[in-house]
Amino acid sequence: MFGLDITVVAIVALVAVAAAAVCYGLLFSRMEVEKKADTRLSRVKAAETDLAKVKAARDRVQELSKRRKSVQDSLKDLEKKQEEKARKLGGGSIKSRLAQTGLPLSMGRFYMLSVALGIFIFLVSLIAGMPMLACAGAAFVAALGLPRWVVGYLVKRRQGKFLEEFPNALDVMVRSIKSGLPLNDALRLIASDGQEPVKSEFRRVVESQQVGLSIPEACSRMMMTMPLSEVNFFSIVITIQSQAGGNLSEAIGNLSKVLRDRKKMKAKVSALSMEAKASAAIIGALPFIVALLVYLTSPEYISLLFTDPRGHLILLASGIWMSIGILVMRNMVNFEI
Repeated sequence: MFGLDITVVAIVALVAVAAAAVCYGLLFSRMEVEKKADTRLSRVKAAETDLAKVKAARDRVQELSKRRKSVQDSLKDLEKKQEEKARKLGGGSIKSRLAQTGLPLSMGRFYMLSVALGIFIFLVSLIAGMPMLACAGAAFVAALGLPRWVVGYLVKRRQGKFLEEFPNALDVMVRSIKSGLPLNDALRLIASDGQEPVKSEFRRVVESQQVGLSIPEACSRMMMTMPLSEVNFFSIVITIQSQAGGNLSEAIGNLSKVLRDRKKMKAKVSALSMEAKASAAIIGALPFIVALLVYLTSPEYISLLFTDPRGHLILLASGIWMSIGILVMRNMVNFEI
């Protein structure tokens, strides 16, 4: 009985396995087709997702390229306008230089002071017993060269003071804009509470706005009285922001940081080149010092240079070579940042 039961169980198990094998054989093809269909469907969905990602990335790249091209076109237009404006203003003309000094000095008064200085130097030279030709030369140099040198010195000094205070003014603008003030009020705040000469320059910007100019145009006009690359950066930032939009406080804050870094770099370069400048000054002054010492100790020995025609030629050639050497040394120790 027990053996019969085992035989029946084995037969039933074999029948079940055979039935399962038959079902698997009949359904295998359908299962494989469904599996391949699911795999193909998942691949299609993944491909669609990848295509969407690629399309989105392509759209972002195109948008960035369009924005970059727009910024480049804006910069080119700004450079052309500034070149035309500099050409109209005469760049380094004495009229523009007088405006850059910040002094209420007209062209007529400047020429009157130049003529008066020339006459004064002529009379002093004549009283000192100098020859008439030497008096005329000294008066000519004093009337034409000395006033222009003084104007250039005043312009350089004012520009240096402006560069000292300009990053602080930009920081004030950043804090004002972040606190909710519009750009107009930030400019008025600097024009009223800033330090000179930044205060005067921003007051001109505010006055230009009051007569109908836009903020970018008013800021670009600052180049007339303060022709510095830093001011050019500022006007470009304002112009691009007005055309393309963006975070103005962040842009001005970055500009302030760049200006401070430029100032640090200039100070570092000046410190590193100070030794070379001192050496160049000593080398350039050495021939004159030696000539003066020789003249004080043995005037008859060096007097041939001033009395003999060959000495005049030697002095002329020496002056030419000295000028070339001083110019070369000056270019070697001066660096533009």
